[in-house]
Amino acid sequence: MTLKLYAHPFSSYCQKVLTALYENGIPFEYRMLGDEAANAELAALWPIRKFPVLIDGERTVLEASIIIEHLGLFHPGPVKLVPEDPRAALDVRMMDRFFDNYIMTPMQKIVADRIRSEPDRDSHGVIEARRMLDTAYAWLDYAMAGREWAAGDAFSMADCAAAPSLFYADWAHPISAEHANVHAYRKRLLARPSFARAVDEARPYRQYFPLGAPDRD
Repeated sequence: MTLKLYAHPFSSYCQKVLTALYENGIPFEYRMLGDEAANAELAALWPIRKFPVLIDGERTVLEASIIIEHLGLFHPGPVKLVPEDPRAALDVRMMDRFFDNYIMTPMQKIVADRIRSEPDRDSHGVIEARRMLDTAYAWLDYAMAGREWAAGDAFSMADCAAAPSLFYADWAHPISAEHANVHAYRKRLLARPSFARAVDEARPYRQYFPLGAPDRD
């Protein structure tokens, strides 16, 4: 086994990569962070200590989207998460960036702010993050009309990004009932076996969600 993943099951960006790995049944060694030895190894590999980090032989691969692209190039499976057609690949990458930048980022702003002590909280920043999520939900509802998956009919890297983004975002700032397409899409993502596995692996850690995990999903 050449692949080693430094990750934590409750992390949204780790779930993004785990979904890609499970989607194609790619074997890997799971170096679960929180363990003292795994934490020390990660610090030595990547001093910034952001995760997930993938080790493939002598190569260290950083950032969730790049890890998924790397897997597609060097460990391809039956599900092509980035299409070979350049134009279709651009659509996938664009939606991948949409979920990371406009769903995941404002969601994490809201969550991180709750962890801070009261004097250090950024109420204005949280208001802006919630406003961004409302705008993103509305755009996504329009974009998903007639689509099964984020970039069309095929499950892709964009859906690996969408799954944890929408999963946690709806906990942090609930998706309005009027966005029926987004709710239906989130439900399809939760039913996807690869993401369902990632969600199940993270269940023991729900008590640590700073806003309080809802009794659903």
